[in-house]
Amino acid sequence: MERPAFKDIKTFAEFSKYYWYREELQKICKSLGIRSCGMKAELNHVIEEYYKGSLIEENKKGPAVKIKQEAKDKALTLQTGLLECGFSFGPRFRQFFSEQTGIKNFKFNVDMVASVKKVKERGDSSFTLGDLLDIFLGKKTYAKYDKISLQWNKFVHDFCKDPESSKFSDKLKTAALLWKEVRNSTREKIYKHELLEEFAMKIQK
Repeated sequence: MERPAFKDIKTFAEFSKYYWYREELQKICKSLGIRSCGMKAELNHVIEEYYKGSLIEENKKGPAVKIKQEAKDKALTLQTGLLECGFSFGPRFRQFFSEQTGIKNFKFNVDMVASVKKVKERGDSSFTLGDLLDIFLGKKTYAKYDKISLQWNKFVHDFCKDPESSKFSDKLKTAALLWKEVRNSTREKIYKHELLEEFAMKIQK
């Protein structure tokens, strides 16, 4: 089944059967005059509410948060506000979390990245470095990383692992062709060897 145009989809259940890129979701939201920023999971929620008759509008931008130099130089604590200290994923904050966790080569996980992004989008001045630590420890949830965005990468990876893929001079092009067929259908968004046989004619064109 080919993916229909958004205007022809009547329910969120039908909409959810198909794969949409984040850029496509943003375009849809902008065309509807509803919130168009955020990760795929957030955009999907906004569109779900649209189908329910609830329009989630764009956040009004508040005054920019000015980070004073003295705040940047101030010692970090678990009570320090994430916006207040001008948080970034740089060495200073990696060292801070390394000290808090005892992990020598500390690495931020994907849910921490998603949460920081959401905090900055919302301008949430109540969110602290302690909250971010709780997210790392699994004690708290603020925003979850959108793992759906990894489907394409996994599809290509599995395609290239298939011995049959070695016969294609341009593997990425072939993978993209197969992915398009899968993406625009209601089938599971994974690579299967059977796809090579099913779409052999299109691949040969």
